[in-house]
Parts: sequence; structure tokens; C-alpha cells
Amino acid sequence: MPVKFEPRSPSATAFLGYGSCALAGTFWGTGFFWGKIALTELSVGHMVLYRFFFACLGLLPMLRTPRFSKKDWSLLLIAALLGIPLQFLIQFYGLSLTTVSHGALMVWTMPVILAVGATIFTHERLDWKGWLALAGSTCGVTLITLSGTRHPQAAHGPSFTGDMLIVFSLIIALGWVLLNRHLMHRHSPMTVTIYTIFTGTAMLILWIFPVDGLPPIHGLSVKVWLACAAGGMLCTSAATFLWNWGIHHVPASRAGVFLNIEPALGSILGVELLGDKLGPAAWLGGALILAAAIVLTTTGKFEAEMVHE
Repeated sequence: MPVKFEPRSPSATAFLGYGSCALAGTFWGTGFFWGKIALTELSVGHMVLYRFFFACLGLLPMLRTPRFSKKDWSLLLIAALLGIPLQFLIQFYGLSLTTVSHGALMVWTMPVILAVGATIFTHERLDWKGWLALAGSTCGVTLITLSGTRHPQAAHGPSFTGDMLIVFSLIIALGWVLLNRHLMHRHSPMTVTIYTIFTGTAMLILWIFPVDGLPPIHGLSVKVWLACAAGGMLCTSAATFLWNWGIHHVPASRAGVFLNIEPALGSILGVELLGDKLGPAAWLGGALILAAAIVLTTTGKFEAEMVHE
């Protein structure tokens, strides 16, 4: 007698969706750390290109022929343009002008940008507890990043221009997130992830080769190659798939709190990179982020907030 597999309950699906978003946020949290290492020997354009080269290598075994309509291709190309060349070149140019921990601090604006964008454009509802949780989590990130002091020997300090470029890149990323979510109503998260990254990488090549020339191969240290590989395979291909799968199963406005893992972890790595120590304020910030995640994912009705198209 064949075994029947019961479909997952909505609560189990939501749990897996939130867990997927949390893991994606963790991987993304190391992105600035790896990027800063790679930028010691590479230009911004070449570093981003190598990152996406390794991301494509990681996704190559899962490449399949897609079944996109002309409209879907148009949306995917726009999403790829926003999410890869525009977002990453602007974001890492901003990082090259500021510190890792300051750049991570700017990322705390993304959950609020995402929640507001999802509320305006996809009509998701976020109640007062949700907004309070977002506020609490961002306060936690602020406490973590401000609890460290810059090492006196650091070559470059925080930069207003660099910080604002990172925030601008996150506003651009909102379009990428919402377009991906729309495409995943008709296609699997894996298909959308793969073709967004591959088409976005092709756009990078078309921009970087004429502007920056061919990327260097000889003379790069092992740590730079490892940083590029980690940035591509973990922080790009794995994290993007996990995030796309997660927001396919949970509301984007609520999943946004897990983006705060990225600046929290990024700031910790940045502080350690600069030789600083974490004080009581950092531990308090971590507790606020954890509390916000628990509140946001265990309150409210999941089914009522999903978008039905």
C-alpha cells in the first residue's frame, strides 16, 4: 500500500519560510566582511564580478530550461538589473568609502524599507506589533554597531557619502525583492534565483569589461580568492535562493525582520576586524533583535496577511 505524505500545515510552512529567511540573513551578514577582504586587492567592479562568477558556478548544476512568458522575461530582466549591477555596484562602492561596521549599520534601514514597500505595493498588512518589532530590532542593530569604537590604526573612517550610497542601494533592492516575489507566483524560487543571477551577471560583464577592463587573475592572494568564492556561493547563490524560497511562503513585510541579522552579524564581524570589543550595549542589542524576531513571527494571522493574486 503506497505511503501517503500529508501536506505541511500552514504553521509548519511558515516556520520553514521564516527559518529560510533567517539563514539567508545570516549568510548575507558575512557579505561585507568578505567584500572588504576582496577590496584590498580588487576594484569594486572586479570584486563584484568575481563574486557573481562564483555564484553562477554554484548554481550551474541546477540550471534548467525555463518556461517564462515574454512578460515574465521582461520582469526578470528588470529585477536582475535592479538586484545585481545597480544594487551591488552602488552598495560596494559605498562600502569602499566607509567602514564595515558603519556599512552594516546602514543595512538596518532595509526591513523598514521592505515593510513600507510591501504595504504600499502588495497591500500586505503589518499591525502595530509588527511595526513595534521592526522598531525594536533596528534599535538593537544600532546598539550593536554603536557599541564599538574604531581602531586607531584603521585606514579609513566612516563616510557620509558611503553610508548614503549603501542606503540608496537598499531602496533599489526593494524593487528586486518585490519583482522576484511576483515572479514566484508562477515559477519556482530556484528558477527565479538562477535566471536572475545569470542574467544579472551577464549585465555586469557588459558594464565592467568596457569600464574596468578584464579582471586580474595572477597575483591575487589565496584569501582574496576565498573571499570571492564565499561571497558568491554563500552570500549570493545560497542566500538568494533561501530568501526567495522564504518570501514565497511568508509575508515579505514580516520576513523583513530577518534582514536585521545581516547588519547585526556584519557589525560584529566589522568590530572584530577593526580590533574592537563588544560591550553590554551590544548584548542588549542582540536581545532586542531576538525578541523582535519572536514577536514578529509568532503574532498575527499568517493566512490573512498573504497576498492572493
